[in-house]
Formats: sequence, structure tokens, C-alpha cells
Amino acid sequence: MAERALRGARLGAQSFEDERGVEMAPRQEVEYVLPDGQTFTVTMADEADIPAEWEDPRTGRVGRLKDGEEPVKKDEKPARTHWDMLLERRSEDELEEILTERLELLRSGEIGPSHLHRRKRKSA
Repeated sequence: MAERALRGARLGAQSFEDERGVEMAPRQEVEYVLPDGQTFTVTMADEADIPAEWEDPRTGRVGRLKDGEEPVKKDEKPARTHWDMLLERRSEDELEEILTERLELLRSGEIGPSHLHRRKRKSA
């Protein structure tokens, strides 16, 4: 295995490409402001659409574009719960009736796991 090792090179850690003659894409520095007033800059391409918010790479907090407009907040629909979806299909009276029927079957031992069945008392 030692015969196949490349000597003098760190594979993957170092690029042997030369940057001479390579023209970089035009860039711009975009400044964002954190809620506490600190600022940070992000380098972006000139033709990039600049987002109104960006996460600070050092702290992870979200900053707003300096001198930018407030983003328009969208009305969020409340999350539909299982109960909401159930009420779309059945009324509360129907659900109460179904619950009563199922509890009677469970208590009589016709359905459900055996450890929940009530044992019938023997008459002496």
C-alpha cells in the first residue's frame, strides 16, 4: 500500500490550479443589520436578487437589509388540527354517539386488548 501513496501532496486539501488568467464574476457587498444594531456584509454576484433577510454566518441571527424596505408579512392560515379535520366529517353529536358505542363494546370485552376486559364475577 505504501508504494501507491502519493508523496508530497495532501489530496483534497490543496488545489493545484493557477488563478492567473481567470476573470472573476462581478460582485457586490451587501450589508445587513441585526436587531441589536450590529452589521455584517455578504458578498453576492451583481446580477443576484438581494434577499430582504439573511442569516449572520457568525451568530446565526437573522439580519435585515440595510436601508431596505420592510418585508410584507403574509397572512398565515392557522394549522388544521386532527380535531378540525374530524369536525369537517362529523358533528359533535355523532362523535359522542360513536364514543359511547365503542366504550360499551370495549367494556363488554367484545373489542380491545384482553388486559382491558373486565372479568365477569362468578356467582356463588
